[in-house]
Amino acid sequence: MPINIPDNLPAKETLLNENIFVMGENRAYHQDIRPLNILILNLMPEKEKTETQLLRLLGNTPLQVNITLLRPITHNSKTTSQTHLEQFYTTFDKVEARKFDGLIITGAPVEHLAFSDVNYWNELQTIMDWSKTNVTSTLHICWGAQAGLFHHFGIPKHPLPRKLFGVFTHHTLKEGVTLLRGFDEQFLVPHSRYTETRLEDVQQVSELDVLAVSDEAGVYLVATKDGRQIFVTGHPEYDALTLDNEYRRDLAKGLTIHLPQHYYPNDDPERTPANRWRSHAHLLFANWLNYYVYQETPYDWF
Repeated sequence: MPINIPDNLPAKETLLNENIFVMGENRAYHQDIRPLNILILNLMPEKEKTETQLLRLLGNTPLQVNITLLRPITHNSKTTSQTHLEQFYTTFDKVEARKFDGLIITGAPVEHLAFSDVNYWNELQTIMDWSKTNVTSTLHICWGAQAGLFHHFGIPKHPLPRKLFGVFTHHTLKEGVTLLRGFDEQFLVPHSRYTETRLEDVQQVSELDVLAVSDEAGVYLVATKDGRQIFVTGHPEYDALTLDNEYRRDLAKGLTIHLPQHYYPNDDPERTPANRWRSHAHLLFANWLNYYVYQETPYDWF
């Protein structure tokens, strides 16, 4: 089934070329079906790239999905054109009265800041509080996961000695959890962050289950027992070359950065890395949409 997006969103052409079933607004309007309404709070700087990455995953299930793109009104993006933001994004004041089946809160490159020093922190807190009554299930990614764990449960983030950067092996901890249905016992996920959420901090919160971890990357997948909140500390949505782009960007800026671990063949940055986490990413998003959104959301939101 298709993902429904604006007819002229730049990501549409890329997704169509990849045989992702995309349906424009006009055709979707004439289908007599109850689609899922998913809100994406995109905090990433290069918003168009993140749109494509997330829509690719959301568009690969049997469910019809309507997408609403949200940006913080208290932050001015420097890397996405104002025209793109005005054409395709809305702000919280325009959706506050609505109900959504699912919400995705992306990562953001603000880990060096205390949460309270992020210029849209108050707005993000308002949205996260609102999500508890207006959203069936919320998926938090990377810094978005750290922000959600801190806001809802007081779990801090901790600085790392150096950037956690690369593709790491993870393993599941629970059996019979629908979010993990179909997972291999070991799977790969990219990470790119300077801070961490510690296992011992999460384990002190009785409302939370740790579902997957990595010996090198630490806590990866956490969920509330009711499935209303999912926290993903890595970037399963990343393309094959996203870490490569970040590495070369930091080198060009003169920053001290090490090679992404377990990424380039033979640790040679002149060789093209393979995407070895794609199937896990699709499965994670499909399980979330099916078991935590579609199966749980009311048919009529009032």
